[in-house]
Amino acid sequence: MNVDMTTTIPAGASQKADPKSKTSVDYNSFLRLLVAQLKNQDPTQPMDSTQYVAQLATFSQVEQAVQSNAKLDQILQSSALSQADSIIGRSITSADGVTTGTVAEVRLASSGLIAILGDGTEIPVGPGVTVKPAG
Repeated sequence: MNVDMTTTIPAGASQKADPKSKTSVDYNSFLRLLVAQLKNQDPTQPMDSTQYVAQLATFSQVEQAVQSNAKLDQILQSSALSQADSIIGRSITSADGVTTGTVAEVRLASSGLIAILGDGTEIPVGPGVTVKPAG
């Protein structure tokens, strides 16, 4: 099937989806794509079944990688929370050595931990930051 600028979009094809569905793919999406591919293939030259199996295997690998990434994100967040608990009440010095103070609280941001000192100053916890017992 040739698709050009004059081809019309079927009714219902532009349904609104939640933001999560734009970035994630599941087996239902794969099956919809597979059925669409079957409907639109050239009947005189059908696709070989081994190509379908190869597509399914590739999709399965991608899904496993996405699930692994999600689990790794959970592990990293858990590790960051453990680290956050261990630096509260300790003395911290920024990577450039300019800011020093006692950590009053810790915030977990998408970029990592942010130590908040007693005076409200924020120090991103990362390479070069020094943490030692208060005193």
